[in-house]
Amino acid sequence: MDPKQQNALALALIGTLAVVSAWLLWPLSTSIDKGLDIQGGLSVILTAKPMPGQTLTAEQMDRAETIITNRVNGLGVSEASVQRQGTDSLLVQLPGIKDAEGALKALGSTGRLEFVDWASVPASEKADWDAYLTAANQGKATDRPKPLVEGTYESFLGGETVKNAVVSTREGGQIVVNVEMDSAGAKIWGDYTTKSVGKQVAIVLDGVVQSAPTVNEPILDGSTQISGSFTAEEAKQLAAVLESGALPVTLEASESRVVGPTLGAQSLQQGLIAGLVGLGVVCAFMALFYRGFGVLSWVSLAVFSVLELGILALLSRFNMFALSLPGVAGIVLSIGIAADSSILMFERFKEEVRMGKTARSASRSSTRHALGTSITADFVTFISALVIWSVAIGPVKGFAFTLMLGIVCDLTVAILFTRTIIIMLAESVVSKMPGIFGLRAGDAS
Repeated sequence: MDPKQQNALALALIGTLAVVSAWLLWPLSTSIDKGLDIQGGLSVILTAKPMPGQTLTAEQMDRAETIITNRVNGLGVSEASVQRQGTDSLLVQLPGIKDAEGALKALGSTGRLEFVDWASVPASEKADWDAYLTAANQGKATDRPKPLVEGTYESFLGGETVKNAVVSTREGGQIVVNVEMDSAGAKIWGDYTTKSVGKQVAIVLDGVVQSAPTVNEPILDGSTQISGSFTAEEAKQLAAVLESGALPVTLEASESRVVGPTLGAQSLQQGLIAGLVGLGVVCAFMALFYRGFGVLSWVSLAVFSVLELGILALLSRFNMFALSLPGVAGIVLSIGIAADSSILMFERFKEEVRMGKTARSASRSSTRHALGTSITADFVTFISALVIWSVAIGPVKGFAFTLMLGIVCDLTVAILFTRTIIIMLAESVVSKMPGIFGLRAGDAS
């Protein structure tokens, strides 16, 4: 493949990426999901308080996280998240939530674990949950049905009777969950299992069916073994759920913050105005200082912006990204990095032309050396952003992510577009009209 074909291929590739990105961005107002600080919502830190005389353990926090995650899912809020913060707290973010007081009450109440006669569950709800549990056992991802409606099914035993639940392994390697109940629970459990051999019993936490095992024989001593096609992680989660009915910690909202959608929209608008003003100043400087190459940098920045926003829109479609104000800051910062890459190539090109090289010769060697410098500088910034992303929580992750993505997009545009256009201009236009590109007559001949 000769150089002209390589240039044509590079432009075709970046053009295709830009068109696909623009298509993903349409309509712009809804293509990228917005985070809590932009669309408003509730952010709360729940701190665990152990019972008097006890010490908080990691297992207790696992159980607390399981309960809160179930409740958040039950609220039906998209883009909600539950993250461990330190050793005793959970950060819960609920974008778009309108009833903040009701959500706080729901999050902070005690967990409700029930043993339910599966035959008593309404047929329509049971069919949905049967399909979900079957798919889950087969390792297939599917949407979880709505929680069971309280009062529509028969709960014969509460989770407060569970003394402990632990994971163990049978001979042959089968993973099981061993459950031990107190005397009162053992009596009720014994009566139920005696008359329900061959029937299913559901384990339900806050209306969410966790498992629906079949009773194989009467269990009279309160020691039950639940078997199935569990993975080690699934068995651990079920054990955590079984013990969560008697949660030994209290969750208190140590910090809560309600962000109004109006404030978030105003902040976004101010951020966009600041970004556009900064972009305008950068474009004016580039055109004034680099003239024709400055105009080229405008196009490079436009392609870069469409590419980065298009990727963010694609991630939003898969619920993998929500734009926060720190994320906007990361995008603005990456625009500056993209402008730096163009400046490195322009300056190196002008320098080599002034040293006596022809425009054609200078275009290839100068862009190659400038790209090497850009890659080194961007790599350092990328590593810094990666460290921030790996240790930060909440919106700060969004800043680091958009910055890393911006660096990748910058190098892609610099290699496929900016470098290619400089080489093409040097072969045809620069030597004929050097003044337009900030060169003296005769320098680029």
